[in-house]
Order: sequence, then C-alpha cells, then structure tokens
Amino acid sequence: MVERDLESIIRAKFFQKKAVIISGPRQVGKTVLVKKIISSSSFKSLYLNCDEPDIRRKLESVTSTELKALIGDAEIVAIDEAQRVKNIGITLKLITDNLAHKQLLVTGSSAFELSNSINEPLTGRKFEYKLFPFSFNELSAASDLISEQRLLEKRIIFGSYPDVVNNPGNEREILTNIVSSYLFKDIFEFQDIRKPDIIEKLLQALALQVGSEVSFSELSRLLGIDYSTVQRYIFLLEKSFVIYHLHSYSRNVRNELKKSVKIYFYDNGIRNALIANFTPLDLRADKGSLWENYLLCERIKWNSFKQNYALTYFWRTTQQQEIDYIEERDGFLHCYEFKWSINKNARLSKTFSSAYPNSKLEVINRDNYVMFITSQ
Repeated sequence: MVERDLESIIRAKFFQKKAVIISGPRQVGKTVLVKKIISSSSFKSLYLNCDEPDIRRKLESVTSTELKALIGDAEIVAIDEAQRVKNIGITLKLITDNLAHKQLLVTGSSAFELSNSINEPLTGRKFEYKLFPFSFNELSAASDLISEQRLLEKRIIFGSYPDVVNNPGNEREILTNIVSSYLFKDIFEFQDIRKPDIIEKLLQALALQVGSEVSFSELSRLLGIDYSTVQRYIFLLEKSFVIYHLHSYSRNVRNELKKSVKIYFYDNGIRNALIANFTPLDLRADKGSLWENYLLCERIKWNSFKQNYALTYFWRTTQQQEIDYIEERDGFLHCYEFKWSINKNARLSKTFSSAYPNSKLEVINRDNYVMFITSQ
C-alpha cells in the first residue's frame, strides 16, 4: 500500500475542536485513507458510509440529540462520501458545536466545491485538505527513488491515479472508465448542464492546448456556445479537480500579456484518455506539453502537502518572450523553464530581469526534476 503524505498531516490535526475535511476528485483513494487512519488509531471510531441510503437518512435533518445517540461513545466519527447527504454542512456544524470532544473526519468529492455545502456552515470550524492522485514523493517512498525514476515515461503517459498504478497493463481501460463514468459525475449531479457532450468536447480542445495560452473566444466559436458558457464550464471543471489554470504575471512592462490564461490537467493520464492518445513519448509531437503538465501537477501536489503558499503564474510578452512557470513567495520570483531535452538551456530575458530584479531562473529537465517536485 502506498502511504499518503496527507495521513501524517491529518493525524496531527486531531482533537483541536475542528472537523477535518478531505476533498478531491473521485477515485483518488479518500475512502482508503480514512479507513486506514481510523483502523490504526487507538481511539474508538464510528464509520458512516453515505453511499448507504439508511446512513444518509440518519444524517439528514437531524437534531443534536439524535446525533449524540447515533455517535454514542465513538471518539472519531468518519463520514465518507458526505456530499451525498442533503444539507450535510448543517449536520457537521451541529456535531462540531455540540460534540466538540469528538473528532470529525469527513470525505467528499468535488461536489463540496460545486454545491458550496460546507463552507458557510463550517466557517472557522474545519481544517480542509485536498487529496490528489499519487505523487512522485509517495510512489518513490513506496518503492525506491531509482525505480520510480525508471517509470517516468509511464507516469507521463498514464498518470498516477491509484487504480492505474496498481493495475499495470490495464491503464487504458481504467482511464477510459474514469473519464466515462466518474470524471463529470459531480458536475452533472449538482449543476444544470443542458449540453453535457459539450463538456467533453471542451476538455478535448483544452487537452490539445496544454502549455499554450487559451482563448475563451476561440473556444466559444469552436464549440458553438457563448463566451459565458465557456467560462462557466471551465469554472466547474476546475471545481471538479479536472483542470486548473495559471494567470499571466504582469506588474510593470507595457507589452506583457495581462489577462492571458494557460490551462493544465491534474493528471496526465486523464488528459491523454480524453484525446485517446497513449503513444510512447518518442513518437509524440506533444512530449514537451506533457512534460510541462506532469511537472506542474506534481509541483501542485508537493506544494499542497508542504503547505507552501505561493502565488503561481506564467509570463509572456507580445514579442513571445516567455517563462513557463513562476512562483511568487515572500516577494521573490522563482522562475522555471521546463525542458524535456537535457541539453537545452535558458536564461531570463533582459526585459524580465530589468523589470523584476528580485528573481532567478532554473531550468528543469530530466536530470534535475526530482528536486523540483520533492523540495521547496
């Protein structure tokens, strides 16, 4: 079993009179993580699976007295798939307010983000964390660093969803099933989507533009939908942990692109499944884009685990000067260029270095990428 980095963080937050919420995409191992935490704990626990209709009924429109009777002498209360319970935020608030000596451990899919069902009721009453597909750090710890480095091409093509990693040889089938059965489930359940086929077409278009600036106007024309619908669908897909965006960095230079956006996928396997392309890297024209997407999604996992609160951007000018990725931390700009080839170099343009002297550039390639995705 791959030990999740999040496990130690969650344990350290127990019994501080706040609920611990674990959200994230479907099929990334939230239930496995929760069961492992409670089974290895010395505290008495209660596990409530909200996929069960009777459990949902027990947690819907319930009083604090009824909750006390349900929980009994359990010290840790694990509520799994909590997004399935109507008005679950109110129920969680009742537990944290009236049973403060109990520890709530709650999992939910992206429906939490889509329905906003917990944010207002649990304001100031929760620690919230996101669980992603396996990270490089987790996988290398489960085997060894050299073995995981040898699997780099496989991770770039098939990603690192737990079911994909644990079932070598069946990656295509598993990823196709995730895309067809799980990827959009929360969006369709919790949002009014009148043309669901457009969602998949939009993602296919975005998959072909990884690492490039995205024009919402062009997507609108391509898909035959209005600009505001494109915006809404991209917002929903971000809330569903399918994609995320980077804004362009702009402070001083007149010809900087000020409102541009680049969109990436949280997992390379999902991106490749959407366009049905699992061709080996040597035969691909998009290996640079895949490399960039892989590094950024691994960096997101690492920053989330280490709680590195950096502002993230890319940078480009109308003259096509560019920097792939920027992290702004404590007033300093850490700039990165991603190169699949180990022989390619890069340096900051005079335009950028003159405008932002508090910056430095690193080139990330196959020789040094481990440091980028496992350290600050």
